[in-house]
Amino acid sequence: MTADTVTDLFEANRPVLTGVAYRMLGRVADAEDVVQETWLRWSAAEREGVREPRAFLVRITTRLAIDRLRHLQSRRESYVGPWLPEPVATDFGPSVRDVAEQAVLADSVSLAVLVVLESLSPLERAVFVLREAFGFPYAEIADALDRSDAAVRQLAGRAKRHVEERKPRYDVDPAVRRRLTERFLAAASGGDLEQLIALLAPDVRLVSDSGGKSKAPRRLIETADKVGRFLVAVAQEGASDMEAAMVELNGGPALLMTVDGKPDTVFQVEVGGGVIQRAYIIRNPDKLAGLLRVGPSWR
Repeated sequence: MTADTVTDLFEANRPVLTGVAYRMLGRVADAEDVVQETWLRWSAAEREGVREPRAFLVRITTRLAIDRLRHLQSRRESYVGPWLPEPVATDFGPSVRDVAEQAVLADSVSLAVLVVLESLSPLERAVFVLREAFGFPYAEIADALDRSDAAVRQLAGRAKRHVEERKPRYDVDPAVRRRLTERFLAAASGGDLEQLIALLAPDVRLVSDSGGKSKAPRRLIETADKVGRFLVAVAQEGASDMEAAMVELNGGPALLMTVDGKPDTVFQVEVGGGVIQRAYIIRNPDKLAGLLRVGPSWR
């Protein structure tokens, strides 16, 4: 296998490796570190006996991601305020032509699902990601995790039940989410509290992630009245030079607020029954820096 072939094989699989690592870890930098380490091990490996390069690369990536996730979980216990995954720009486009596959990938990278995945064990999370997001065969997952086929099937069933029980039932139609996001922006920026509350479910929840590095609530805000009043106040106090743009993040429409061209806030909603059921605000500057540049293809 020539050096060019080694590189080409890795680059051809990079989107999948990055997608697996990000869903496992929830942070771009950690995912990229894992993929880079995978490259180092791949480039130095004895490859004569490797019949399935993709399976080999996924196995390395998954095991590295599990090790890193175990370390990260202990650090997140001391995180200031709620923790949300780092937002990533997603554009499945022509690389994923099947509409059903696009829907699965978009759902598996959504903030709502990634938050639920945080409650799984590292092994359960790995099995769920490989099976539900990427459709890997049980035998291939078992080989990647050095577990029996039966053990993997048991982990998969337990993880899927856990996610299904805790994952909110939302409308995934991006057009509906986009319209409500646009109406939210108009109502909030115009200070129209009554109109804003009309867009919110009575039991709506607002989750903010600043990591203690920016101004944002450090606790969950609930009910339409409290969330509406908070959002109107925030909009009225916002910087006069703040600009808002609709972008696609984590498989759905989101508002990216910038100040002097730099990402300041990400706002995204989950919709159900024609109203906003949950809203996410991400203001941790460490999690927004990556939106300045064009990242890899996030499958």
